[in-house]
This record gives sequence, C-alpha cells and structure tokens, in this order.
Amino acid sequence: MRTNAELSSRHRLVLAVARLLITIRHPVLVIRFFKRLGYMPNPAAPERYNERMLWRKVIDHNPLFVTLSDKLAAKDYIRRVCPELPVPETLWRGRDPDDIPSSLLAGEVMVKANHGCDMNVLVSGGEPDRATILRKMKRWLGKRHGRRFGEWAYRPIVPEAFVEEALPLSGGKIATEIKVQVCSGVVCHVRAEDKKALKSRLFDANGNPLPGRDIDYPREDQALPVTPRLVEFIRQAAIIAPRIAGDLDYIRVDFLVTDERLFAGEITVYSAGGYAKWSNPALMADIERLWRLDHSDYLRRRHTGLARLYADALLAKFTREGDPAPVHPVEKLPLQSLPG
Repeated sequence: MRTNAELSSRHRLVLAVARLLITIRHPVLVIRFFKRLGYMPNPAAPERYNERMLWRKVIDHNPLFVTLSDKLAAKDYIRRVCPELPVPETLWRGRDPDDIPSSLLAGEVMVKANHGCDMNVLVSGGEPDRATILRKMKRWLGKRHGRRFGEWAYRPIVPEAFVEEALPLSGGKIATEIKVQVCSGVVCHVRAEDKKALKSRLFDANGNPLPGRDIDYPREDQALPVTPRLVEFIRQAAIIAPRIAGDLDYIRVDFLVTDERLFAGEITVYSAGGYAKWSNPALMADIERLWRLDHSDYLRRRHTGLARLYADALLAKFTREGDPAPVHPVEKLPLQSLPG
C-alpha cells in the first residue's frame, strides 16, 4: 500500500508530465499567454486566474459551456432556470441574413450573430442601411469565433443571425450593464458599466464600492457615480446571478439595465478571452480563492487510463484539507439514457 508521500510524489510527476504534453499540444496558446501576461503558464495544474482560464480552454470542455456561449441557446437556458427575469425578445432568427424582414430594420433593433463576441449592430432610424448590415452579418456568419484565443465552447455553435428588441438602456443615468462574477454559487464581485458615459465601478455583492479599476475604463475620472438605484440593481443582480450560474465552478452572468428593471444579458464562459485583469490584485486573488477546480465538470467526471491518472493528481492538488468532500465523479450518461 502506497504511503501519502509516495502518492504525492506520483501526483507531482503526473502533473509535470501533463504540463509538458499540454504545452507541446497547444504551443500557440501558451506563447500568446506569455506575451499577453508576462509569465509562462502551468496549464496542467493552474493556480492563477488566467492560468485557470487557459485550463478551461484546453481541458474543461463542459457541454453546458456551448449552450451558454450561444446567445440564442443561452436565452432559453435563462428562461428555464430563472423564468421571472425578463429576456430581450427575439424578433427574427435564421441562417441567411437576406431573409431579415425589411420592416424590422426600419425600427430600433439589435442585429446580432449568436456564435461570438462583438458581433452586434444597433439599428436606429434606418441606420446603418440594410446593405451595410447584411454585409457585416455575412462576414460574421462566415467566421468561426474563438479560434484565435482557443475558446473551445464557440466551435460547435451553428452560426445564426438574429434580430432582437433594442432595450432603452439607462446609460448616463444608472448604467447600461451589470456583470457578476460567480464561483460555485458565491458572488466574487460585481462590475457596473455605463457604455454611454464611458464609466464603470466595482462592487461587492451588497453594493459597496470596491477599490480598483478595470481595463476598459481605467482612469479615476471614469468611476461610475454610486446612486441608490444603482446599488439596488447591484444587489438584485447579485441575488439572481447564482441561480443562473447553478453549480458551475466559475462563470460571469451579465445583466442589461433599464430605468425600471434588469434584463438578462449574456453568460460569459471566457471573460475577456481569458486575459482579464484588474488594477486591484485582491479582486483576482478572491476569484482564485473561490474558483474550485474540484467543482469543475472535468473533475466531476469519471475518467479512464492516462486521463484518470491526471484527473486524480489534479483532484488531489485542489481538494483542500478541511473542505467538504467533492462530488463523487459520476459517469455522464447520454440524454436518451436518463429516466423520464
């Protein structure tokens, strides 16, 4: 029978070999990580926030990530898990942008692609014109998002265009978006952003402002004013977000803000492509403390062969003494095999 010391030595060896193999298999992602963040990552046994994002890209391929990354499928998911949260109405969807009714583009709407980030066009008063919109949408639909940064969950999504109602966002008064970072049901921090006023601020789950800035609006004069209405919305978002996040080890849940209420926004699996940074290192350290890799889909699954050696070694590393025992890995059955 092996002693704890022998097991620990074996686990360290397995993780060292895994680090080498993953680096060889994904050299472009590792080199890009080094260039962007200034240090060599350990994608096999990640400690820091951005390393964990890299691990998620190359190792933790949770099928739910595909649903959450698909803007249309994510709407259905939110309706199921949180039916009382309003979701922006989809007015049209399809594979061919030429089929978008002209009447829709005469009003105020959002035209989007479902399979990536920054694929949105605000249409107002007939601008931009139909030809410009169709040209953009066709270019986006012909592009597979996520390849450059290795964001695996975007790959299986079938690209679609869709037209969505344009909400009257409360820019210049409250905020336009609220983004909640959640680890295993615990809110780490909340970011409120006003894209109209070009301001933002970080909060805790109770609506108390936190020190530090974000990379989009880094200057102190870009700090979003704290108002009672904003604090109320922050608290609401911090209550709702864990319900949407469920038991995921880490996720970002976004909300859209109008004068009257919150609406569902996006669910973000790879925040900032995995390269997010904050000026206050305590915020990142808090996520690193709460992001339990032993709660990840990969370490909840049953593995065989070499994958089992690796999973056992990683689970041993991230199961902390005194923590509740992790969920026992269970075999994932195909949906048709489940009762009911």
